[in-house]
Formats: sequence, C-alpha cells, structure tokens
Amino acid sequence: MKVLVTGAGAVLGQGIIKSLRMADTPYHIIAVDPDPRAVGLYWADQSYLVPLATDPSYLDVVCRILERERPDVVLVGTDVELLTYAQNKLELESNYKTRIIVSPPHVIQIADDKWLTYEFLRANEFPCPKSALPSGISKLLRECDFPFIVKPRTGARSIGVHLVRNEEELYQALSQVENPVIQECVANAEQEYTSGVVVDMGIAKAVVTMRRDLRDGNTYRAYIEPDAPFNCLLAKIAEELGGTGPLNFQFRVEQGIPKIFEINARFSGTTPLRAYAGFNEVDYLVRHYVLGDSIPVPQVRAIAIFKYWNEMIVEPDQLQRFTNNLELLNAVVA
Repeated sequence: MKVLVTGAGAVLGQGIIKSLRMADTPYHIIAVDPDPRAVGLYWADQSYLVPLATDPSYLDVVCRILERERPDVVLVGTDVELLTYAQNKLELESNYKTRIIVSPPHVIQIADDKWLTYEFLRANEFPCPKSALPSGISKLLRECDFPFIVKPRTGARSIGVHLVRNEEELYQALSQVENPVIQECVANAEQEYTSGVVVDMGIAKAVVTMRRDLRDGNTYRAYIEPDAPFNCLLAKIAEELGGTGPLNFQFRVEQGIPKIFEINARFSGTTPLRAYAGFNEVDYLVRHYVLGDSIPVPQVRAIAIFKYWNEMIVEPDQLQRFTNNLELLNAVVA
C-alpha cells in the first residue's frame, strides 16, 4: 500500500513514519515537507518538497503529488495542515481515489483552541482544570488558589506556557502571551498522562494510556499503563467530541480524576511509543480504511520507554533529488 505522510520534519510526522516501518505490512511511504533537511524525507521510499502549509500554493503542489503518486492513504503530520485536509477531504478523496484520515473541521477547531477545548469539556461535564480568559481573571482568583498556568489559546510543545505563583507573575505572563488562557495548575508533573484514542464511525475502538515525563514540551520518558482506570471516560469524551481516526488527550490525575487540559485531533508524538508497547494505531487505521480490517482491542505491555537523540548522514546528492522531484512535478503540470 502507498501511504503519503505530510510534515516529515515534525516529531509527529516522523512518529507516523516510524510506526509504518514497525508494521508487518509492507508500506511504500511517500513523505513531504517544506525543508530538505527534514529527517523523515530520508526514511521514505519517495520524497517531495512542498511549500509551507500557510502558503497559497500549498494545496496545488500537494494535488500534483497526489496525481502523480496516487497514494491509498494520506496521513497528516503537523497541526497546521489538519484543517486544510479536513476542509478539502471529500474533493481530494474523489479526485485522487485516496483516503484522508482526518477529523471533521469542527473537531480540529475545538482541539486547536485551548479555550474551546475547555468550553467543550465543561459543557459536557467532563473533568478539566478551571479556566478563564483575561476578562474572567477575578472570578477565577476567587475560585482557585495559585499556582496557575498561562498559555496561548493556540500552540503546542509548551511554547509560551508560564507557571505563575502570584498576581505579579500572573500579570507579567499575561503581558507576554498573545491571546492567553489561564488555567488552574492541577496535580503535579509526576501525575501527567497522555492517551491515544482511535475512533471509527463515532465509536471509540481503542484507548492506550501512558504516564509521561516531559522535556521541552515533548514526552521523553513514557510508562505504559495497560487497562488504566480512566480509559472508559476517555473513550466517552472521544465519542462525544466526534473525531475520526486518531485523537490524543493530555491530562493530570488529581485524587483519581483525570483533568484534561489538551486535546489533539491527530496522531501524537507518542504514537510510535504505543506501537512499541503492542498497539500500532497507524498500521491498524490504514489497514482498516484501505482493506476493511477490524481495529483490534489493545493488548499492550507495561513497559517503560526512554527516548534519546540520534544522528543520520546525508550525502549532497540526496539533497539534490528533492530539487529534481520538484522540477519533475512542474514538468508534469506544464
């Protein structure tokens, strides 16, 4: 099967490619990214350069690649590309006879905005940290004690996140963060978790949870917890949200209750870690949508996974092939 993976330079895109390579299924991987130095481009069977997702020509270039390669499935490897594929899903699938595994636009919009995430959770009476916009700080201060977390409404990997312990730090952080949301800081870093949920036809088919340690906003140590006590609740939240394919929930546990502070409507950087533990959600979803295989019940091992830096060597002629591929695409269009 041919699988096109976008964002081959992102942790997420690289994790998708790793998961495909770990599978027994013999995949032909097509990787795309704006930067010829993106590591995932060199792990693929075929690679292309594309413009940034914010560039007006992005979708046109992707369409040229779809026309040429005709992949069975498209997997999205960065947050900034999700909405483009969600909004154009039906047209792209029809024109190029492919499947795009992506949630509906309204789900992506909720997940991309920390305040909309909070409003969704609160409206459905799911546990989450108390939160406020700057206009609601006075009420939040009456309801909660310090510390608080100040973060951008949109963002990832802890960029722009501030832990504040008093009002002086609070207002200083508010002056530094554009479009902020303020949340109570629940539990502690030793009780932080991430869960991958697979949803199909409105039903949560699988939930795999791990406790994690963070570094620079990314998981660098993970501890798989088979049959975690919050998995049923996470499945219920995923079904209420209405996602398609992969969802990711991040939360801290306080007095046995998982308080969710972030939702991602996509695969996550911990996706290959779940594959190591025995549940390869990327492989299962591709096989499900292309071959009609059922998504198995997770049978994961209680293992610890430690991440580390690695290196790869790239020769000058390898860099040149991306320019050649781009020239070829332009010639096909002409």
